[in-house]
Amino acid sequence: MKKKALYIFLLAALVLSACGNLGGQPVVVRVGWAGSPDTVNPGSAVLAEAYTIFGLVYDCMYKLNLDGTFSLGVADSVEHSEDGLVYTYKIHKGIKFHDGQPMTARDIKFTYDLYKAHDDFPYINSYTAYIESTEAPDDYTIVLTLSEAIPNIESQLVFMYILPEHIWKDHTEGSAAVEFENFEMIGTGPFKMVEYKQNEFVHLAANKDHFQTPPKVDEAIFQTFESQDVLVQAVKSGQVDMITEMPATAVETLKGEANVKVLNGAPFAPGVSDIILNQVTPENCPTDAGGLCTGHPALQDRTFRLALAHATNKQKLIDVVLLGYGTPGLTLIPDGLGLWYNDTLKDYEFDAAKANQILDDAGYADADGDGVREMPDGSRSLVLRMNWPSDSIDAPRQAELLSEMWAEIGVKTELQATDPDALTSQCCPAFDFDVILWGWGSDPDPNLLLNVQTTAEIPTGYNETGYSNPEFDALYAQQAVELDLEKRKEIIWKMQEIAFNDVVYIIPYYEQNIQAYRTDRFSGWLTDFAKIELSDVTSLVLIEPVK
Repeated sequence: MKKKALYIFLLAALVLSACGNLGGQPVVVRVGWAGSPDTVNPGSAVLAEAYTIFGLVYDCMYKLNLDGTFSLGVADSVEHSEDGLVYTYKIHKGIKFHDGQPMTARDIKFTYDLYKAHDDFPYINSYTAYIESTEAPDDYTIVLTLSEAIPNIESQLVFMYILPEHIWKDHTEGSAAVEFENFEMIGTGPFKMVEYKQNEFVHLAANKDHFQTPPKVDEAIFQTFESQDVLVQAVKSGQVDMITEMPATAVETLKGEANVKVLNGAPFAPGVSDIILNQVTPENCPTDAGGLCTGHPALQDRTFRLALAHATNKQKLIDVVLLGYGTPGLTLIPDGLGLWYNDTLKDYEFDAAKANQILDDAGYADADGDGVREMPDGSRSLVLRMNWPSDSIDAPRQAELLSEMWAEIGVKTELQATDPDALTSQCCPAFDFDVILWGWGSDPDPNLLLNVQTTAEIPTGYNETGYSNPEFDALYAQQAVELDLEKRKEIIWKMQEIAFNDVVYIIPYYEQNIQAYRTDRFSGWLTDFAKIELSDVTSLVLIEPVK
């Protein structure tokens, strides 16, 4: 009953807001998507949808622009010492939190100290690795002292969302920070939280007093649709004004719709689809962090992973699943990261006969003739559990195709869609899976996705494969503080080569972003950039009703 009532409310408000603020009704933009934030706590969030909402509700020290450049956010200016160890930011005066309290440098200090103190924050904690100390000598000055000079201070601070000390100070100790539900979500950003119902909707109101970019609309509602077909129908019928994703099969249909514009291009956060192979070894199983480590033992064998790579027809996946809207993948660093992407690597060619020969030579035989190979010692058949998040548009078809491909080399798969939150718990650091089909959105700097593959991140759940290589770990530490661009690029390319040769992941493709919006409702969407992301704050603060 609640979902039905919500739908009627949304539809009624849509009609009233379609032509602008009629009769005092708020101007509401409605965004349809297939996912939902896993939490609205910036410290504990994992899913990309949560970070979309954070970018609307919170401000940061820097802003990331659609052209990939950075500009200052809450700061008016920045200076740094000659040795690159001390950064001094002058904070804009008059910024207020959504509850009316002033935001000062002390809130920024509190925020950065909180993020640094909690290594149980899966992502944000890693951005503080080189922050040695923070000082707020007055209300409008924040001084960061680094342990070593780093080449990417902007990308380290651009997603460190500024929190109000007067609310979060009671949720700092032990697990309280991770467990804080933060439903009120008090920030300083262009939008403020009205209501959040997981897997249903996120309702935001405009912060008309925002110091930099007050939105032109009054409200924004992100509505979750469980069916991709219903998501497409929603933009066709006018139930929503924009959709963040769609199956490639719907592109041509929507292109023929009056008042609907379809866009495709590089994602704002360069994306990578990955086939996650659970290769954690018993000695690296994070039992203290809840690790179960039930992965199939064959996945710990690089030779077996290599055979799977040769048995994966990436071009077929692109043609069938994406209808051509993608490029074959190589490493976890996507091609959208430009100079950081190692394009000299030669992919493992699709060759089922070669994959079969590799398994034959390694002793993976089909002793009982049932079409499924066994481990070399005969202890277990090659039957792999394959999971994916149930809100994924592309993964079901991808799973079916992979199942067919891998069956050709005697590997059986058991396919199962799983709720994203449950899959996150099942994945990392529990390692209670064999194969997961998922993906990453990248930071503008490769540091984040390189960190995913380090040994230190196995117990945190950040490392999703359990991969461990001391050489890779050492190179990660080197690139993090290498100030010379070419030298850092050389290290990062070497790291990609190592991970590629170790077959840490199978990367099926780098997917293009496909989104659609109604042209008869709002104008001002940013569509003239190489990168496409209409749900980002860059568009949502600019759009206004069509006159």
